[in-house]
Amino acid sequence: MLKKIKEKFRAVFREQKRSSADWYLIGAIWLLVAIGLLIISSAGVALGWQKYHDAYWHLKHQLLFGILPGSILFIFFWFFDYHRLEKLAAPMLYISIGLLILVLIPGIGADYNGSHAWINIFGNSLQPSEIVKLTFLIYLAAWLAQKEARHFKDISDGLAPFILVLAAIAVLLIMEPDTGTMMVIIAMSLAVYFAAGGRLLHLSWLGIGGLAGLAVLIKFSPYRAARFTTFLHPELDPQGVGYHINQALLAVGSGGWFGLGYGHSRQKFAYLPEPVGDSIFAITAEEMGFFVSTAIIALYIFVAIRGLKLAARCRDPFAKLLTVGIITWLTVQAFVNIGAIVGVMPLTGVTLPFISFGGTATMMSLAAAGILANISKQEA
Repeated sequence: MLKKIKEKFRAVFREQKRSSADWYLIGAIWLLVAIGLLIISSAGVALGWQKYHDAYWHLKHQLLFGILPGSILFIFFWFFDYHRLEKLAAPMLYISIGLLILVLIPGIGADYNGSHAWINIFGNSLQPSEIVKLTFLIYLAAWLAQKEARHFKDISDGLAPFILVLAAIAVLLIMEPDTGTMMVIIAMSLAVYFAAGGRLLHLSWLGIGGLAGLAVLIKFSPYRAARFTTFLHPELDPQGVGYHINQALLAVGSGGWFGLGYGHSRQKFAYLPEPVGDSIFAITAEEMGFFVSTAIIALYIFVAIRGLKLAARCRDPFAKLLTVGIITWLTVQAFVNIGAIVGVMPLTGVTLPFISFGGTATMMSLAAAGILANISKQEA
């Protein structure tokens, strides 16, 4: 009798343990969100007052149009069985292509800083390319999860369809243009393809082809060529195309080890472009210094490690590929953003996940985090 009771308790414990989400992963993600709100409340003061006569406009907007709907999506996907997403693969592909076409239609798409990547809805902007990161990933993970190993050896049945569908998304992003998002989606797609069993030889071909395509884009696009030249020689035109990176480096350098102090950034006062957007890490380094900036980078690395460990434990191929894709998306985007700010990569305009200002980006990142929580609850 006592033995049966012990076995029952052990079974209950095992089931409870299996259904418990990865709280370390969830906690690290929400810590990044909290840090983002803290930095936005400081970085957006001057810009908010200049544009809207409200120093905390960006913080309020981020809470109302980013964190609030993002939290709802996080909770929804946490409890929504991720297996059901696999059945929505085809609609997700149609949605991805449809959204990217929508921004190119005159009267619907909105222009910002030379990029036609937004849609205005009742006075608020929506960035479809941020939604496509998740919808296209769901399609890709579901499609590749159904493939058998032999399909990856057959170019016509494995590699060729993968290239075609990825190229369709990439071309639409180039037309906006949104090279930064295109790079993130390509990196995410290649990681998922490799995790599904794709051959390294095929990935090498894709890598070489991608670099060649990027070189062509740089050569025949003046603004991309200017950004690349600025990356190589930021000192050539410090008041022109090199202004952004030079001000970012100045902000990072002036922060030193411990920073100028929270709220004491100088660059946010109309010197550094996009202080709450893709330049927010520069403000972070300026105000909080090397140690806090390094701790934030360590948080992204921690999220990546926990996510990859989760992917390794997944028994379901779809869950595994979805996890690999989400972690690659968030990690690559974070390090592309930070790399650009510290001058080791060209500026691409991508935001810092969970930290930068941006309603659509925050919503979709938190939705992806909710899927990770759901997978960790079912696959741990």
